[in-house]
Amino acid sequence: MLPALLAVSIIIFVLSEVVPGDVGRTILGPYATPQQVQILDHQLGADKPIMQRYVSWMGRFVTGKWGTSQVLQVNVFTLVFTRLGRSLLLAGVAFVIIVPTSIALGVFAGVHQDGRLDRVITVSTLSLTVIPEFVSGAILLVLFAVALPVFPVTGTPPPGAGLGTRFYYLLLPAIPLMFILLGYIARMARTGTVETLARPYVRTAVLEGLPKRRVILRHVLPNAMVPTVTVIGTQVGWLVGGLIVVEVLFSYPGLGSLMVQAAIGHDVLVLEASVLVFAFLYMLSNLTADVIVAALSPSARRGG
Repeated sequence: MLPALLAVSIIIFVLSEVVPGDVGRTILGPYATPQQVQILDHQLGADKPIMQRYVSWMGRFVTGKWGTSQVLQVNVFTLVFTRLGRSLLLAGVAFVIIVPTSIALGVFAGVHQDGRLDRVITVSTLSLTVIPEFVSGAILLVLFAVALPVFPVTGTPPPGAGLGTRFYYLLLPAIPLMFILLGYIARMARTGTVETLARPYVRTAVLEGLPKRRVILRHVLPNAMVPTVTVIGTQVGWLVGGLIVVEVLFSYPGLGSLMVQAAIGHDVLVLEASVLVFAFLYMLSNLTADVIVAALSPSARRGG
């Protein structure tokens, strides 16, 4: 992870440097004189060589000294992790709903392989994955927040809201995120179930007269989850991309919307920190998936 994060940090820094705009001009506004902009750029270190700026930024980032937002004038570390907590809450609501639902659909389809229900579940779940988040989100917003005001237009709950109210406000923004993962997770759960059902030890358990429910829960489900958990970990990248779109669409103050605001306002420190945190979360999710797979699969623990 460390070499990958180093490479990502270099790419992020270089790309943020080529974003159109000037930091000093953004802060002072269009009516500031060139001399005023030049003085502010010098104070911020924006006129130093790019390599020197990268080394200085990376050194501060590793030690937790992320600086102050050049536009919002708040501590970047506090700002990023406050927004990150809100994004994780939204992603958590989507995960809590979609993971058990998609696994249940996939296992049910695998148990009824090539049947009518199998075809219905497979076609419907895969069809949802091709709908972009901004399309499904806009449709859901118009239908269930405007035409039929079942849900609020925004995903931000009022201050002091309880757990139930927070879940209610986050449910509609979470649905487009669920569409991203539903088909992939259900398909992998179905494939793992079909492959596991064909293994000799499962057939032996059935021939010995064990109840079908027990065979599925004790023998099929743990082994079918190995490829499914891997897919869940790798699909977090799609979830992160969906967060950016959904947060902007539903006016949700998460890390994704903060990245968009930082890019528009040329707030380089906030933009770099936000993207690097997202990259770290993506790599961490893949590592976690590998650890869970090793715990579920004896062959993975042995390196087989």
